[in-house]
Amino acid sequence: MTDRLVLWDIDGTLIRGGPVSGDVFASAVERVIGRSAAAHGVTMGGKTDPQIAHEILVALGVEETEAAGHVSTVIGHLEADLAAAESALRAAGHVLPGVVDVLSALADDPRVVQSVLTGNTAANAAVKLAAFDLARYVDIDVGAFGSDDADRRVLVPIALERARSLRSFTGSASDVWIVGDTPRDHECAVAGGARCLLVATGRVGRDELAACGPDAVVDDLSDIDAVLAILRP
Repeated sequence: MTDRLVLWDIDGTLIRGGPVSGDVFASAVERVIGRSAAAHGVTMGGKTDPQIAHEILVALGVEETEAAGHVSTVIGHLEADLAAAESALRAAGHVLPGVVDVLSALADDPRVVQSVLTGNTAANAAVKLAAFDLARYVDIDVGAFGSDDADRRVLVPIALERARSLRSFTGSASDVWIVGDTPRDHECAVAGGARCLLVATGRVGRDELAACGPDAVVDDLSDIDAVLAILRP
């Protein structure tokens, strides 16, 4: 019987990918609109890939309805280009402190189902996890992704239903932990009735994260025992 579902954000929580993801995103947009997207000015933290694509297009002057029509094409280019850039992503990025030890411990706990809840599409999430050898620790089939919905706030029920149907998860939403590095991760947890651990390893400081009111906040995951005490049943 499993009674805890732990869902990890990827960028800024598990890994830092360097400039590769941003560069690939700009390139994907450029291929659709035929001009540079390098100076779009859109912040990406905590957003889904489709949301980011739409915001970049609008920021570059594409009309809202036209931008919405371009999103799927941008995402197609993005997924293909990121897959091709996996080795560059690995070379430019790194796994964040404590991540492997925490993921490994939870993966070995029969009471825990562990996956991801991320703004990345499922294809992009798979590339990033594989690039840093993290895929072996997470049950990707029960994750929730930006490709499921552009609104991150609706993703908890999607992962919860997958865990119930595919892995016989017996817990409720209150037995789900969202782990992320932005206020949007907390918003997602609240919307889904889940609990939330925020980690100050992204671009948002600990004080700002704490002000959101998560169940717990840590500087990073390096205190393995403390993090496991939070996330385990």
